[in-house]
Amino acid sequence: MRFWYCTGHFKDARTPHAFGDSNWMRIPPSNSTTVSSDGAPFPGYTMVILAILMITLVVVVVVGNALVILAFVVDKSLRNQCNYFFLNLAISDFLVGAFCIPVYMPYILTGRWMLGRGLCKLWLVMDYLLCTASVFNIVLISYDRFLSVTRAVRYRAQQGVTRLAVVKMLAVWVLAFLLYGPAIIFWELMVGESIVPEDECFAEFYCTWYFLLSASTFEFFSPFISVAFFNFSIYLNIQRRNRSRMAHEASNPCAPCRSGGHARLSRDKKIAKSLAVIVCVFGVCWAPYTLLMIIRAACSGSCVEHHWYEVTFWLLWLNSAINPFLYPLCHSSFRRAFAKILCPKRQSQITQWKSMSLLGVACFVL
Repeated sequence: MRFWYCTGHFKDARTPHAFGDSNWMRIPPSNSTTVSSDGAPFPGYTMVILAILMITLVVVVVVGNALVILAFVVDKSLRNQCNYFFLNLAISDFLVGAFCIPVYMPYILTGRWMLGRGLCKLWLVMDYLLCTASVFNIVLISYDRFLSVTRAVRYRAQQGVTRLAVVKMLAVWVLAFLLYGPAIIFWELMVGESIVPEDECFAEFYCTWYFLLSASTFEFFSPFISVAFFNFSIYLNIQRRNRSRMAHEASNPCAPCRSGGHARLSRDKKIAKSLAVIVCVFGVCWAPYTLLMIIRAACSGSCVEHHWYEVTFWLLWLNSAINPFLYPLCHSSFRRAFAKILCPKRQSQITQWKSMSLLGVACFVL
């Protein structure tokens, strides 16, 4: 995802040419970023550092999200409706690390696209699709948590309907593809020519600022407003129930506390906290890129240094590395599943100890 300067327009290609590509601004090399003597866009030590950082990011994204996917295989208790949406998010993030970043690495390090036009189209479609699917999955998770707190009875009745969850998961992928996919594939057919050189890879609609602004509304602003609304609604619901419980206890000090209602309120508070963390990380990773895209659209790409945009671009992929670590921090069920995968012997010992303890209690009672 990258802006390039255009005459009177701006260009967004989710495929930034290398930082130092002498042609990235369409200006003479003397005014551009320095290129090393052997023609590479970076000095040797810089390329090594960048390669190490990108490989590290790939490993973290792939291993972290593969662990989440594997957790669903080994732990049947995770297979409820909400966690299916976490699985959908993990799949999209896993593919970012397994395909998008590795294909991009030679491009940024050499400054040239050497994989052909067909793979360029495929890579663009996948990059836009997966990043957008991650956003829509977060909206779906937020909506599901919203229903579990504010429509608890109806939500519990639908927990066994796996088909409904699958339909929602598929809808995320279809909508994510429709937002950018057709434009990437068919844009040059509609305009009658291609503006992409053979050794470059970017979207054909790079100068169509109104299309990009409209798409960013559906890709970030609408989702962010939605998840903010869901979070605020959950917060108000919990506050109302807290006041109701305190008023009930004040008017009936001798009445026994209903443990079921108290436990449900405590669970909903945990849901609200975990959702707030995930949404905040989403906002931090996506807001800078989206805001810079709009600013650069307004000034034809001439008012923001491209290295700042570069940082915001990588934040999008960094979000795919952070997400799998949020699950064990926010959900005890994921912590147990990860422990079962990473420390099977210890988990077996704990299970055996619990079984022996229960057996001892049973023998004592008998």
